[in-house]
Amino acid sequence: MTLEEFLVQTQGDVRKLVSDRMAEGGYLKAEAAFTDVVMQHLSECGMTFDTRPLHIERKISGAMLKLNGYAVSDDADQLDLFVTLYADTDTLQNIPDAEVVKAAEQCLRFLGKAADGTLANAIDPSDDAYELCLTIRDCYAELEQIRVYVITDRQTKTKSFKPKEVAGRSVRLEVMDIERLYRHWSEGKPRDELVVSFEEICGSAIPCVYVPGEDEDYDYALTAMPGNALRLLYDRYGARLLEANVRSFLSQTGKVNKGIRDTLRDAPERFMAYNNGIVLIADEASFSRTSDGSTGLSWLKGMQIVNGGQTTASIYFTKRKHPEVDLARVRVPAKVIILHRHDPESEDLLIGDISKYANSQNAVKVSDLSANKPFHIELEKLALATYCPDGVGRWFYERAAGSYNVMLAREGTTPARLKKIREVLPPSRKISKTDLAKYIQAWSGNPDIVSLGSQKNFDRFMSDPDSPAASVSLDVAGYKQLIAQAIIFKATHKIVLAGEFNQAQANITAYTVSWLAEQVRDRISLDAVWQRQSISPQLTAFVRIIASRMDEVLRQGAGGAQISEWAKKQECWTKVKAATFPPVPAGIPELAR
Repeated sequence: MTLEEFLVQTQGDVRKLVSDRMAEGGYLKAEAAFTDVVMQHLSECGMTFDTRPLHIERKISGAMLKLNGYAVSDDADQLDLFVTLYADTDTLQNIPDAEVVKAAEQCLRFLGKAADGTLANAIDPSDDAYELCLTIRDCYAELEQIRVYVITDRQTKTKSFKPKEVAGRSVRLEVMDIERLYRHWSEGKPRDELVVSFEEICGSAIPCVYVPGEDEDYDYALTAMPGNALRLLYDRYGARLLEANVRSFLSQTGKVNKGIRDTLRDAPERFMAYNNGIVLIADEASFSRTSDGSTGLSWLKGMQIVNGGQTTASIYFTKRKHPEVDLARVRVPAKVIILHRHDPESEDLLIGDISKYANSQNAVKVSDLSANKPFHIELEKLALATYCPDGVGRWFYERAAGSYNVMLAREGTTPARLKKIREVLPPSRKISKTDLAKYIQAWSGNPDIVSLGSQKNFDRFMSDPDSPAASVSLDVAGYKQLIAQAIIFKATHKIVLAGEFNQAQANITAYTVSWLAEQVRDRISLDAVWQRQSISPQLTAFVRIIASRMDEVLRQGAGGAQISEWAKKQECWTKVKAATFPPVPAGIPELAR
């Protein structure tokens, strides 16, 4: 698929989202739909966290503020903000850097006014931005990473800008234009933009062992990368250095990253012995002689880190937070793969295999570690073999992150074939591992755990002995029941999104599903939901009523605090179950009479 075809396909996805929302009686701006498409992809490929749409475009004290979405890490130590420039074009168009910078500045103004408390004091608590403003105000001083993404359906000349300082914190400015998005979606990485000279960074070539390849795929070199060189590279290129890495940096509070930090501070000379090292890929390499006459690595073109992003980012953040750390004593084992292939599809497959088989020192997401567990393998098999009642369509279980897009890229070799595949396996019937855990936990009466966030919920789902995962029947009948639960959750979420709920939409959804399950679990026909592949108009109307009442109950329970934090507590679920709700009406087809 070419960039031009990808643009047309993306705009088609956006328009379908808009039309689907209209068919449900709601309204969704095209800019918001495009934002949702892009944010979801960035979340799925590990470049950000659980994303939430939030459209803000207003003047405060004469200054224009704009925001289209955000993502906060589970530990509230990293924040991503998204601002969108949408042209709704089916042809490739350029966008001036000045327009991109203007949008970024509007988002930075929002960040600054949220950080100092100005926004929280200026807006009503019922405002849809209020909860995010409180979150930023309360955790700003502890944030380890802040990024602003400008996303656009046009092409930009510059993909990232110099970091800006806002309220004493450094903020990275990244651009996700249609070209960069295309590279991610097609798994083609923009490595050609990165040229790293070790003679410039380190003062000379770094010693290495060069091993010519025995086939036409690649050569490789083994070296020990100076810790300060990695810090400088991350400072200069940021997340772009890791775009071929399937994961992004979580934080320094995780067990493995905390160990990296402590070694850097307490025993930097032992880092080489303790660390498993990193794996790099590059399109070209240059070798020369070091001062002692040995082989040295001079520069790399198209360098990317495919394994070891955690090590690299931990070195950077540790040095920034603890300037006294002596990186001159730190060496990191590094394997450098110099690719020979120039066919994008073959190259992407090779890079994917390198990422897959490289020794993994730390997984940012618990779900990454679980992809090969029998539970998920069996579900994937069931998804491949079980057709919808029409005998044509299927649901797609995304056992490995990004596998849905890989499937489209590999099998959709022509526009007609791609259209056919998307009709059989539309994005609306794609379920990731974390999605599945959310659907099952909510239906099983654990909305407080769902509210902890996708990764923590998934961790509980897979590890707790009393988790509903233990009772899932891994057969066709059990699979259909799981999909029925997914249909109910997704339908409820659409109802909540279409409603006038300014805050905590994810929490309202989870609690509404759990409350409904508590009331009807013993008499609802999940098979009827599977056969219909939707919920009935009667059930839809009742869910809408319950969601509205749930909003009131959650607000009352929170007592002015952040609903999203209140919803994480077992006490919240206890109070919800004790609250008064409208009774389940007669005449809902899915319910036994």
